[in-house]
Amino acid sequence: MDHAGASDAKDVVIVGAGPAGISTALFLAHHAKPLAGRIVVLEKARFPRDKPCAGAIGRRAELALETIGVVVDVPGVTVRGMSASLLDGAVVEAKRGVIGRVVRRKEFDAALARAAIERGVTVLEDTRVERVAWGRDAVTLATSRGEMRASVVIGADGVGSIVRRAMGVPFGNLRAQVVEVDTDGVPGDGPRDVLRFDFADHALAGYTWDFATVVAGRELVCRGAYVLGGVPSSRKDVDAEAVLDAHLARLGRPAERGPRKRFSERGLELSRPLACRRGLLVGEAAGIDPWVGEGIAQAVLYGAAAGEYLADKLCRPRPSVTFRDWRLFLLRKRVGIDLALRSAVARLFYGSRRAVFEAAAKEPALLDSCLRYFAGEPSKRALASATWSALIRSVQS
Repeated sequence: MDHAGASDAKDVVIVGAGPAGISTALFLAHHAKPLAGRIVVLEKARFPRDKPCAGAIGRRAELALETIGVVVDVPGVTVRGMSASLLDGAVVEAKRGVIGRVVRRKEFDAALARAAIERGVTVLEDTRVERVAWGRDAVTLATSRGEMRASVVIGADGVGSIVRRAMGVPFGNLRAQVVEVDTDGVPGDGPRDVLRFDFADHALAGYTWDFATVVAGRELVCRGAYVLGGVPSSRKDVDAEAVLDAHLARLGRPAERGPRKRFSERGLELSRPLACRRGLLVGEAAGIDPWVGEGIAQAVLYGAAAGEYLADKLCRPRPSVTFRDWRLFLLRKRVGIDLALRSAVARLFYGSRRAVFEAAAKEPALLDSCLRYFAGEPSKRALASATWSALIRSVQS
């Protein structure tokens, strides 16, 4: 998929061609069309490449892409609802219209990268970044293709981000261990258009999930376990794979139709730097939702925010490469507000206030607002109002 025409110096180099990196390139090219041919995205693998991910993407992300004319046409399972099993044994479920899809990253990421190439962005595959050096006049990257220089470098290279390390930003405390596997369905799975979460294990700072998926045309279910560290109820002796094993045992051990995939996720911590001179972080390199680890939609929306931000900075009569206000800009955007709220909720939900939050989750108005938010329908005020009302009623009860 390599797009010819790359030179040894570019205005913007984006490290990582996942949804965060490619979305940053797409939105930057949209807002600053003259820059499109000066954007290079570096991908260490070759498309189509697999990525461990449950694959759920809220409709709000696809709506954002559609505003710039990008439609990602790949197979998927339509999502119309969500279900959650809670500590007290209750199961809450809500459905409405189409709120999202479950896709395979192997197909989704490749299609998104093709869209960027069609808009003039250079995508270099099989290009591993080995070192990043920040200079006063440029950034130098040592890669498997040789040395590259850029005016600006964007770190979209995930949980093990080399760009983040080069900026001197530590990993952070909100780290989740995750394990997933594709299996056959079982009778208790219920409708395939419902995302199922199980928070019923009171000893676990995390949950298990069951999402219907399609692999090479075959209807399967992606099942996994998410275990978060760095919150009050975290336990070092809890292993995500053991949690997944127990979950599969409860389901009667459905046949596993592929290898188990184990990976880590990084939750956003707003006390950590997100930018430096000539560099900024997006997606999981910066940090994602630590509460449930939602990644794809937030990665796309990170890119939407970063593209707008960079276009303003780089297209001024006197371009600016000082990004000290990137965090503030992000927090004014819907995705930033969402991430900040989820970071705060994670510490409360997986702590002493869990029962209050789970009682609130049974409120129909809150459930409906959450589905509408996932789909990209409501205002922030509507969701905040529903959340506040539900919390008040749960405390009073």
